[in-house]
Amino acid sequence: MRLSRFLLFSIACLSLSSCFKEEPLNAECDIEAAWVHVDKPEEVFFNSTDTLINVMSAENTIVFTKKPDADVTAMAPRFQLTPGARITPENGSTHDFSNEQAVTYTVTSEDGSWTRTYRVMFAPPKVMLKYDFENYAPAEGHGKYFVWNEIDNDGTVITDLWATGNPGYFKAKSATAGPYDYPTIPMDNGYDGKGVMLVTRSTGIFGTLGGRKMPIAAGNLYLGRFVDEFAITQTLKATEFGVRFNKEPRTFMGYYKYRPGDVVTNNENKPLAGVRDSAAIYSVLYLNHDADGNSVVLHGDDVMTNPNIVAIARMKDVKYTDEWTPFEVNFVYNREMDKTLMENFGYNIAVVFSSSHNGDIFQGAVGSTLCIDKVSIVCIE
Repeated sequence: MRLSRFLLFSIACLSLSSCFKEEPLNAECDIEAAWVHVDKPEEVFFNSTDTLINVMSAENTIVFTKKPDADVTAMAPRFQLTPGARITPENGSTHDFSNEQAVTYTVTSEDGSWTRTYRVMFAPPKVMLKYDFENYAPAEGHGKYFVWNEIDNDGTVITDLWATGNPGYFKAKSATAGPYDYPTIPMDNGYDGKGVMLVTRSTGIFGTLGGRKMPIAAGNLYLGRFVDEFAITQTLKATEFGVRFNKEPRTFMGYYKYRPGDVVTNNENKPLAGVRDSAAIYSVLYLNHDADGNSVVLHGDDVMTNPNIVAIARMKDVKYTDEWTPFEVNFVYNREMDKTLMENFGYNIAVVFSSSHNGDIFQGAVGSTLCIDKVSIVCIE
């Protein structure tokens, strides 16, 4: 009897063990966050929050924002990696980041099959006042859509200024859309040289699948970051508007063309009778920290209403025109700027363009097209 029970128990154990299979090793090789510890952060950074960076999945360059004269000859950044991944050089190793030189890190997945390289830098904020949109390239990695860069006066390529919603559209149309089928694309015949074309596109079946209410994707271009992890679940939080700024803006100007699409639909893809689409062209200046020292960034749900907003320059009526037409709007202030905060980059400036001004709530007309070129911000000296 005991032998029979033992045999039954052994068979059961063997059966159970055969059901348990080893988990496959992780194939991800990403940096999810980067941070650095220094004894006196106030000597290196403008704010303590500058010591931590949450890294977006589409980003390959990580820039710690530092004061212009800060010593970064011996910095030891640390990284949070996807589970099981390893990094070289060693996590937390010390390197010379002076003169804005980048250190290249390679992340290898747990299963050893995949690698990804990142450039890590320490650099002061780059303040640009003129944007000509001459410099763009296919997105790194897959090349499915375009990204825009700027070149400053000393020839440095600035890759972290402009963002678009193209990474979100990639989730909907990656299998079928070519680079020029995306909502934000380059154009050769700008006002002077190249320009940017923003087109409201249909998201197809993806936009309504599973009860989603995302039938359109407006073409957009803005100073800031796009958080593609939120592109489907928290769409208004996916747009982070603004970059560091240390000047007092007076006027926002540039050139545009605009043609609205034929039929405006709501987020349920139902036509709105008597409604005509319109574009969005505006700039917002705001305090980038609150009274308690917490970092502030504007999103799609508060870009016009956040209490940290200091001034807005908004083109209220973007008229239909097939010809390149100048626009010029002044900043309207609700308070004076703090000179000390300004000198220490305590403000952000957002510049925003969209082919459908209600595109953030997925209302607009497929085919609405806004073209932009030669944009500038005139500041008070």
